[in-house]
Amino acid sequence: MGSLAALPAPKVRDRGVILAVLCLSLLIVSLDNTVLNVAIPDIVRELNATSGQLQWVIDAYAVVFAGLLLVIGSIGDRVGRKWTYLCGLTVFGAGSAISAFAGSPDRLIAARVVMGVGAAAIMPSTLSILTNVFPEPAARARAIGLWSGTTGLGVAVGPVIGGWLLAHYWWGSVFLINVPIAALAVVATLLIVPNSANGNARRSDPLGAALSIIGVGALLWGIIEAPTRGWDDPVVLGGLLGAVVVLGIFARFEQRSSSPMLRVAFFASRRFSVAMAGLAFVIFSLMGGLFVLTQYLQFALGYSALQAGMRISPIAAVILVVAPGSMFAVQRIGTKPVVAAGIALIAGGLFALSRVTVAGGYGDALPAFFCLGIGAGLSFAPCTDAVMGSLPREDAGVGSATNSAALQTGGAMGVAVFGSLLNTRYQDQLKPLLAHHPMPASVLHLIMGSLGGALEVAKHAGPLGAALTVAAQRAFVHGLDLAVLVGGIVALVAVGLVVALLPNRPERTSLDHSAKGSAEDAA
Repeated sequence: MGSLAALPAPKVRDRGVILAVLCLSLLIVSLDNTVLNVAIPDIVRELNATSGQLQWVIDAYAVVFAGLLLVIGSIGDRVGRKWTYLCGLTVFGAGSAISAFAGSPDRLIAARVVMGVGAAAIMPSTLSILTNVFPEPAARARAIGLWSGTTGLGVAVGPVIGGWLLAHYWWGSVFLINVPIAALAVVATLLIVPNSANGNARRSDPLGAALSIIGVGALLWGIIEAPTRGWDDPVVLGGLLGAVVVLGIFARFEQRSSSPMLRVAFFASRRFSVAMAGLAFVIFSLMGGLFVLTQYLQFALGYSALQAGMRISPIAAVILVVAPGSMFAVQRIGTKPVVAAGIALIAGGLFALSRVTVAGGYGDALPAFFCLGIGAGLSFAPCTDAVMGSLPREDAGVGSATNSAALQTGGAMGVAVFGSLLNTRYQDQLKPLLAHHPMPASVLHLIMGSLGGALEVAKHAGPLGAALTVAAQRAFVHGLDLAVLVGGIVALVAVGLVVALLPNRPERTSLDHSAKGSAEDAA
């Protein structure tokens, strides 16, 4: 493909409006990672979903989202990021409407796959369009600060919005709200958002795309299914081993390909690769923590969906305040101390949460929520700016897709790992107690499937119901304690990685010194 003709750069006064449109659509994409968390009890009751199905309702979106990011990002570089963005908004809106009226867990999972396809076109397009609209380093840093704040805000505010909707409407409303917002973003994009593309973009890489989707999907499937089938189950072990092999083949293939979907050479830059790893660790901890904490607030402490969402809101409020300001801290003291401090605060928050009990209250968890919010706010924008600032502008699409893939894969892994650890401990704690109480297999399946299922059974169990409630809640909290403890340890490892390897200042910014002019990038 030859170079595409340039369009005039947007006026300075229009850039703020463009950024607002991009952040609006980014908000609903990020929000959909967690908005379902407070709807879990309703989905359990209405659709009879098990814990494994619940995790796939969350992760089907994230797996497809992460798996398609690179290939759709490269398509955006070739055909135009604006048009890819518009297609993504349309598909995402359609998938949201289908999800709202799904009548079974399997249909809901399938609809979430459609939403994931749309989100994979939206998220990298917003960042690559932003990068071309704000080419100056200082302006780009401020815009990325707001972009990153929106990403973190969407993840953290999802339970709040979901709780309010569930207090007034049925569970499908958490999806239906996306439809008018997506439609508004489509209209605004057609009117004011400029297009951009790489006129010398490489041809497509379908084999690389297939390998990445299969590898990530197999890895997450193995982690999610392990509590139900057992970690020593041959099918689970085969899935995990197969994932490692496929991802290894993917890396090798991309390294040797003449038109790779993912340029392995990007990772030679420590600033690029370590910042991306740090971003993945942050979202791993935040998504995994929110997945188990919203259940703790509802199932163990007895809050409604709206009450639980409001009690999660301090995380969102702190991210909204801290994320845009984090870039000012980076300008003064550098990237490394800001990111390291942020991830250390996340680790501290998770360690504090590992001490919660059934007898405790919301006040015991609140300080940890502030640690999570401040830590995420400090980490998101500096990591994202380090990643995007390491790349030439002509590779903004695939670069932003790689950044977004780290976010989505990290988030999906967080839900999978935290949920898997919680469920494994939960089931191990309950098995000895239930062994002395014969019951139908269907009832046992409900109890072992999730805490929500156990509480539903307890309502109809007569005198034994109270004892089952206490035992199930205690088993759940033991599982939560294990999950967040492991998450805290992972975050500490990430702190060490950042301190040891992340450059404090960029040696050079390829994005700013790209030999390609904006005329070659615009279309």
